[in-house]
Amino acid sequence: MTSDSSATSGTTGPDRGPDTTGSDRGQDTTGPDRGPDTTGPDRAWGTHTVLLGSTTVTKRHRGQDAARRAAAEWRALDVLHRHAPGLAPEPLSPRPTRDRPEIVMSRLGGAPLRGTPIDAARLRALAAAVDRIHTAVPSRVPAGWAPRDGLPHQLAAEIRDLAPHVRARASGGTADRTAGPRPPATIPPDVAEAVDEGLAWLASAEPLPGPGDRPPVVGHGDGNLANYLWDGTRVAVVDFEFSGASERALELAEITEHIAAWSGPPLDADAFLACFAPDPDETRRLRALRRLLALHWLCRLALDDPAAPRNPPGTAARQAARLMELLARA
Repeated sequence: MTSDSSATSGTTGPDRGPDTTGSDRGQDTTGPDRGPDTTGPDRAWGTHTVLLGSTTVTKRHRGQDAARRAAAEWRALDVLHRHAPGLAPEPLSPRPTRDRPEIVMSRLGGAPLRGTPIDAARLRALAAAVDRIHTAVPSRVPAGWAPRDGLPHQLAAEIRDLAPHVRARASGGTADRTAGPRPPATIPPDVAEAVDEGLAWLASAEPLPGPGDRPPVVGHGDGNLANYLWDGTRVAVVDFEFSGASERALELAEITEHIAAWSGPPLDADAFLACFAPDPDETRRLRALRRLLALHWLCRLALDDPAAPRNPPGTAARQAARLMELLARA
């Protein structure tokens, strides 16, 4: 068994946005299957703690919706173990309850893809793992599930909620400021311009194109590359607490536009998406979803507190450039 000892904590990293969206989805909640090959005390992430054993992981969900997330994760692990054994941890405990929102699962080997160069072999293995999530489970199974978190209309609503705060910081002040001297602007002009361009695109694009009659898939719900473990041959997947019924295009865009896909050694998004041979309709859907997710990330990163930054300097500017590049694509 191998494991990555450098990813034992989710308290740092360039993808931790401000606490403005009410959810840790998409932040650096790197999952239960990383850490040194020793047993030890609980390790805390934003939405859960984990207890690492030699062959098992105990994941205790916490927070207001802990029971819901624990149930969603157990359901996904159970289904994947039956239809795609070895792709994800095997659930070893009974279905979690409201009073016991925890899961005992098998501990996987491998190192997170995040932070390592993603060469052709790793890229193919990542695509194969994602495709297996989407194709191994019959569509009738996720069709009976509640939708995953972070659907397009939810992202658009969060963007509209965050936009006034971004614009206020770009000009100095806060969105609810009514009097008093205006503090200096804390958002660079290029970031503010990219947010405005993104909002103009969103206004022109809504309602966003839907998935049409494409069958639902098991949605992982968190595109952080730290959730994908490479063992030298294949990729396995962890952290299904945000899972639910989804569509393939959203899941693919979630991976390519997660900040982990470019903040370190980059994922070749075009090469990754080409592995799935999307048809013209799905390609258009992917283009819209990638722009939406990039704008959502930018609004969150732009609101990072300059007095106590959670991200390296220039992170929002790099995200702004990424959004502008996506908007410029035909």
